[in-house]
Amino acid sequence: MNLRRDVFQAIADPTRRAILLLVASQSMTAGAIATNFDTARPTVSKHLQILTECELLEQKQNGREVYYQTNATKMKAIADFIEPFRQMWDERFNKLEAIMKNHQST
Repeated sequence: MNLRRDVFQAIADPTRRAILLLVASQSMTAGAIATNFDTARPTVSKHLQILTECELLEQKQNGREVYYQTNATKMKAIADFIEPFRQMWDERFNKLEAIMKNHQST
């Protein structure tokens, strides 16, 4: 049974975010990824499965090894979705900063 996982639930987990950061610069095997964490290897495998089901990671077979790499298209789609919210909060913080500076100078 293939579960449909929510991308935002997947990236809500700090371990999965750390995995994405690790794999962002180079593709890595599950074993290489697991060495960066103090959890059991099956736990890391479960995180990799979730990230793969969400299409945030892609698997590439190279001989007997399976390498994980980020799916740039999916990551861009997430960034594009988040961008309007980032802009909104930047504007709000800029307004707050202006109010605070104005208040301090009076």
